[in-house]
Amino acid sequence: MLVAGLMFPGLFALVLAGIPIAFSLAIVAAGAGWFAFGPYIFNQLYGSFYSAATNFILSAIPMFILMGAVLERSGIAERLFKTMQLWLGRLPGGLAVATIAMGAVFAAAAGVVGAVEVMIGMMAIPAMQKYRYDNSLVAGTICAGGSLGTMIPPSVIAVMYASLAQLSVGEVLAGMVFPGLIMIALFIGYLLIHGMVRPPEKIEDDEPVMPLGEKLRITFSTLLPVVALIVAVLGSLLAGIASPTEAASVGAIGALILCIAYGRFNLRVLRESLAITVRISAMILLIVAAGTMFMGVFAANGGGMLIRSFITSSGLGTTGMIVFFLVIVFVLGFVLDWTANVLICVPLFMPFIRSAGIDPIWFATMVIIVIQTGYLTPPMASSIFYLKSIAPPDMTYGHMCRGVVPFIILQLLTLIMVAAFPFTATWLPSKIVGF
Repeated sequence: MLVAGLMFPGLFALVLAGIPIAFSLAIVAAGAGWFAFGPYIFNQLYGSFYSAATNFILSAIPMFILMGAVLERSGIAERLFKTMQLWLGRLPGGLAVATIAMGAVFAAAAGVVGAVEVMIGMMAIPAMQKYRYDNSLVAGTICAGGSLGTMIPPSVIAVMYASLAQLSVGEVLAGMVFPGLIMIALFIGYLLIHGMVRPPEKIEDDEPVMPLGEKLRITFSTLLPVVALIVAVLGSLLAGIASPTEAASVGAIGALILCIAYGRFNLRVLRESLAITVRISAMILLIVAAGTMFMGVFAANGGGMLIRSFITSSGLGTTGMIVFFLVIVFVLGFVLDWTANVLICVPLFMPFIRSAGIDPIWFATMVIIVIQTGYLTPPMASSIFYLKSIAPPDMTYGHMCRGVVPFIILQLLTLIMVAAFPFTATWLPSKIVGF
């Protein structure tokens, strides 16, 4: 158990030294595995690698990424933002509200945090700065809107979580629907109140009013096809008609059809979308393989017994155990990206969750909310780094850190509501998955 206890400090040391997370996991697994398997360690590691590489559910990830990449490069996101701006721009803080709404819709169509945030950031920053929104509010809104790619189905994180926890992907996605809507409502409510209390310096009253008929035409030609794509993907999954891989393939083909219909398809768009898909998929799946090795070696060195003895001796109880696990996920989010976080925590926690009789869908929903909160929490917030890559010089790291604080609080409030009322995560899966 001593070797198992030293594996996590060793992993953190390598990550903080700048070694990529996949290689850090593999190096620690190989070193610690020698104590458990001796010279047969590489045979064991190969088995873990093969198991991860042949996991059918994980094959949905490249298709979801391709769907998001095609939507990102086809101009559909830009049309969506303009549509949201048409209907919401004149509300208090209307552009910020439109940014969150855009993030929610595009998250449901793409499922990848980085793609959502970069796309809405490139459109929303110039628009919001034009009307002199405070830079902290601009940064916080974009980071929060981008982070919805974690919580709004279909989510790549949910697919991976379900695979590792041996849960139905459809049930995990359905469990996220109401908490995701609650979170969006809290974000929009905060922005409306902020817009009334501290309106932007320049109000959007000099723009010509577009006739209602033109608004409806733009809405029907932009929003309805994207909504139809989302319904096709989620509907086929939740109804049990399609497997996750088949539903993701439907999404990728649908995104390609939309790209062609809008006249934006060409070889360059296809090449760039495929390149992004290969790069991100390879990164995620390599981390999956390395993480599978790490957790296999951790278990072989008595890691499960180590955790079990700690929980038993501490007398945490069921509630204390859940809080303890969620705190671990949150703290790991400071150091590890979501892929490694899920890979380490889910296999470690699920035996205890099941033995305690805790609803695994409810627990999964809370874990995913915590992971999303980790995206926004400085100093290692992934959302802030995504935004920093596209932010103008006058938007500083300080603006970003201050801007995300209200949204972190709202995410924690969502977590508290789900924890206090488990039916928010468990009712929908029990009613509609597979009918």
